[in-house]
Amino acid sequence: MTEKGSYGFHTQVIHAAQSPEDWQGATLVPIFQTASHLHPTAENLGQAFAGKRTDHIYMRLTNPTNRILEEKLCVLEGGRGALVMSSGMAAITNACLALLRAGDEFVTGNSLFMSTYLLFTDIFKKFDIIARLVDPTDTKAIEEAINSKTRFVYLETIGNPKMDIPDIARVATIAHQHGVPLLVDNTLATPYLCRPLELGADVVIHSTTKYLSGHGDVVGGVVIDGGSFDWNKERFTDFEAFIERKGRLAFLDKVWREHHINFGTTQAPIHSYLTMIGLDTLALRMERHTFNALEVARYLRERPEVVWVNYPGLEDHPFHTIAKKEFGGKGFGGVLTFGLKDQEACFRFINNLKLIYNLANLGDCKTLVIHPYSSQYVSFDESSREKLSITPDMIRLSIGIEAVEDICKDLGQALDSLPK
Repeated sequence: MTEKGSYGFHTQVIHAAQSPEDWQGATLVPIFQTASHLHPTAENLGQAFAGKRTDHIYMRLTNPTNRILEEKLCVLEGGRGALVMSSGMAAITNACLALLRAGDEFVTGNSLFMSTYLLFTDIFKKFDIIARLVDPTDTKAIEEAINSKTRFVYLETIGNPKMDIPDIARVATIAHQHGVPLLVDNTLATPYLCRPLELGADVVIHSTTKYLSGHGDVVGGVVIDGGSFDWNKERFTDFEAFIERKGRLAFLDKVWREHHINFGTTQAPIHSYLTMIGLDTLALRMERHTFNALEVARYLRERPEVVWVNYPGLEDHPFHTIAKKEFGGKGFGGVLTFGLKDQEACFRFINNLKLIYNLANLGDCKTLVIHPYSSQYVSFDESSREKLSITPDMIRLSIGIEAVEDICKDLGQALDSLPK
């Protein structure tokens, strides 16, 4: 029989980590909805607490349903270990804090997702941690920003909502030349389009809320460790105990022991269960998301009411070439932005949509719309909005898997409602 590891991606999303023989013949993952687990002897529980056994103890520490999702996501991203958490922001926070101490610095892009940007620039600043923000597509700027205090470099595969795409392989090389790891948020691309660990990244992060679950029914996050980085360096002397315990997976052990279990960022087992049901159709959904997004981008470009369209799949997009290279020609993601005359036109357009949902999420199987300037970024000052390319005339679309003709029809009738 063919080994599971040799199957293609479309098969892996369904069969990776499946063990019906261990689940009394069930082909859907059991939901272990229990706060704690029984141990046969005092010695057994003591060894579990000491890390000498992998038995489950208490849901805040580990859970069998969550562990199965971790194994599945490891296979899909090509990692060696993973931790699922209560949200994407929990995953980002725990991964970064495991590396940071007061006085440390890190290098990251200046086009980050809203909550990531606030975490890095406002919250971390309270703890004397400096985020050096540079253009994530400017490898020279990234290298120049690295210094003796730098602990890691952090990128997003696709900037949200700027749609900029960094050269992950080149940045990984630069980071490693300076002795620091590369962390990549792969939420918008998913492992269907891009596997950052294969491009040289050391850690991958996802908001599993988005495309991985795909149905707008859960909130979750994951940190996936490639096990590739050598933490036994002078810059990481605080890793000694974790290296002794877990070797190449010292980082993941540090995330778990120091932050995840003490911050209480546990994912509910039902969310892991629903995420795994969503994962079964990830490849099919991403095929449709990316096909529909390109068709919508082309349609919007032909509409006279639309001032500009920002989607990497368009051949004249500044990041089309790098996206095609990194994503293997499989598509360019399911999110795009476009501009109308002004904010008033944006509001009128959104209010006239009939099929498309106006809400704060993306990666759903349904098409979603939002006006970022007046919603997610409403508390940002004008300077910060400008740095993040958030303008009053911008609309963000997360393209779903409906019939693309129906998506365009709804967009068209809403555009028709605008004053000529």
